[in-house]
Amino acid sequence: MRLSHVITALDELYPPAWAESWDAVGLTVGDPGQEVRRVLFAVDPLAAVVDEALGWGADLIVTHHPLLLRGVTSVAATTPKGRLIHRLVTGGVALFTAHTNADVADPGVSDALARAVGLTGELRPMVPRPDDPRRGLGRIGTLPEPVPLAAFTAAVAAGLPGTAWGVRAAGDPERPVSTVAVCGGAGDSLLDTARAAGVDAYVTADLRHHPASEFAEHDGPALVDAAHFATEWPWLADAASRLAEALPPGTLETRVSTLVTDAWRLHHEGVK
Repeated sequence: MRLSHVITALDELYPPAWAESWDAVGLTVGDPGQEVRRVLFAVDPLAAVVDEALGWGADLIVTHHPLLLRGVTSVAATTPKGRLIHRLVTGGVALFTAHTNADVADPGVSDALARAVGLTGELRPMVPRPDDPRRGLGRIGTLPEPVPLAAFTAAVAAGLPGTAWGVRAAGDPERPVSTVAVCGGAGDSLLDTARAAGVDAYVTADLRHHPASEFAEHDGPALVDAAHFATEWPWLADAASRLAEALPPGTLETRVSTLVTDAWRLHHEGVK
């Protein structure tokens, strides 16, 4: 199948018009006329992911995070990104990104996160889009039955890929958790939204000390903070499945990278 046909399918699943104005989504590297047989899905466009793609014989990499989010004046192989682009081109591997347009899709990044941490039943956006209230940032759902925060935190850790960052929580360990809000990736901009929603816990990533401390003082939801990479990784399997369903059976072979591309590699709790 031609890459242009795969792009059409991806754009129908995650329309580029849904992306934020500052974002860089769509085809980054590749010829729309080239043939595609194997597609690798990954969170980050890093050298290790390109290694995996080349070793597997992939023709296309679909990532969540953009390679060229900010403008550049050169893609010379003297820089890490330049070298990566040269390797993709010489290896005949295209690169496509679905970022904030996948964040607000229905289903999108937060739907996959919600299911990964155990939420069941109907999900609703934390911030519904005015033109379509079924989609938007974040998701709110419920657990099959209430559990203590400590047990829920353990369930979140079990449902996500392991990272050096791990999973940490702010709140009473015995607090019952039933209704949960989630937001894949950096979600501290939705802290007030989570409080207003009246949920028992909010699962996201990249929470900073001061906003989290101030939030905890207001007797709002418990906070569960995981690695940025980990909260977005569950979407890959969903995206791969949806792409395969959108195309004729047997057209493409898809694969989800299990490489942990989170920036943090080491963790030590220190002396207590």
